[in-house]
Amino acid sequence: MTRAQQLAKDAAEAAEVRAYQTDPDVVALRVERVRRQVDWMCWSGIVLGLAFTMTNVQTFASAGTRPWSLPWLAAWVLDPTVSLVLLAILRAEQVTARYQVRTGGLVRRAKWFTLAATYVMNTWTSYADGSPAAIVLHSVPPLVVFVAVEAITDLREKLTDAVMAAAGERRSVHVEAVKPGRRKLFADYLADARTSWKPGVEVTPAWVRQVTGCSRGLSPRVARALVAEVTDA
Repeated sequence: MTRAQQLAKDAAEAAEVRAYQTDPDVVALRVERVRRQVDWMCWSGIVLGLAFTMTNVQTFASAGTRPWSLPWLAAWVLDPTVSLVLLAILRAEQVTARYQVRTGGLVRRAKWFTLAATYVMNTWTSYADGSPAAIVLHSVPPLVVFVAVEAITDLREKLTDAVMAAAGERRSVHVEAVKPGRRKLFADYLADARTSWKPGVEVTPAWVRQVTGCSRGLSPRVARALVAEVTDA
């Protein structure tokens, strides 16, 4: 086998491997794995950040009350009340962002209000005391939560865009189906070309497109692979 034939064979094998790697279902599966990782890490950071603010909000709400009195105990309910509303909004956005459905301005304002309320209650005492260090300490967790809840929605939408872009790119290469539930792959086009070829027929990309119906971008690779086969034979 000549070097050119070996290169043609390698190119054909690489094209077939890439055809599977870029299949929309394979890409979607990989994106789903990344999506789960992103969701898990963001949710962990958000929950930990909100848990950090709980004590500060309780201190703010229970100021002037006697420890373990009913008002003091009730102050622990304030932060979870706000946090649960925020988490409910984020959980809904987790689904809507996946399918790129906009939730509207009211939902966004509700999210910002809950975040702003958490920030104010978390830092009020620090501002009142005039302690820059305490202000920074108690500002970082709610601000991180704020950035995370804004970023996670965009990240989910972009991950969905990645799946759709991969599907669009794949369709531009070949969109025909061999049978229900399965797309036509490089090997299928090569098999069609192999079946149609007869001795004396010049194998060109144009001929490959004519007999297999594959795309202009894929036909040169199919032609090279077939030439390598018929030459070896």
